[in-house]
Amino acid sequence: MALTIERGIFQSFNSSTYTATVLLIEATSATLIGVPIATHIDGTSAQSGALCAVLFFDEANYTDAVVIAIYPNATQGIPTPPPGRVVFVTGFQQVNAAALTSGVTATYTLTGGGSGIPGGVLGVLWKAYFTSPTVGASVTLCPHAAANNNAYASIGNIQVANQYANADGVLQVDANGQIDVKPTGGNVTFTLYTYGYVI
Repeated sequence: MALTIERGIFQSFNSSTYTATVLLIEATSATLIGVPIATHIDGTSAQSGALCAVLFFDEANYTDAVVIAIYPNATQGIPTPPPGRVVFVTGFQQVNAAALTSGVTATYTLTGGGSGIPGGVLGVLWKAYFTSPTVGASVTLCPHAAANNNAYASIGNIQVANQYANADGVLQVDANGQIDVKPTGGNVTFTLYTYGYVI
């Protein structure tokens, strides 16, 4: 039994099992399916067509392996933009003066369209404000279907009727790029902008 490292061409990434399909360069007819991937590699860097290094713990057993690195193959396999950072985009109004009822959750998709925010992001940079005729009204923002919406962002409580409350921050989104907004303590008129995302 000997450790070996082989070069491959990365074919696909399965984020639910954290495995890959890899075509070995030295044996181009050998495609490995279900190869585990080192956890420092994520879905934004696991680009189809990129080159990869596969560590085999036993050169006689091709199922006993792990993808340890992924790197560009000339112009293929280069993530755009590069992963692991905050990307700023032009500010975009996602919600414009929406009338929201106290205690009722509204769901918004923040990715796609003219927002400049692509699918698959982890979170967004946002700015929001609301007003309410009710003293004490507030708004919570959270990823869609979060178990506890109070564990995330909040705006308010307003101290004077018809006053405005403003806030901004970074907010996690769900796998579909959606968030939930829920007013409490009174009906509100709510506006939301995004100006960046986290990948």
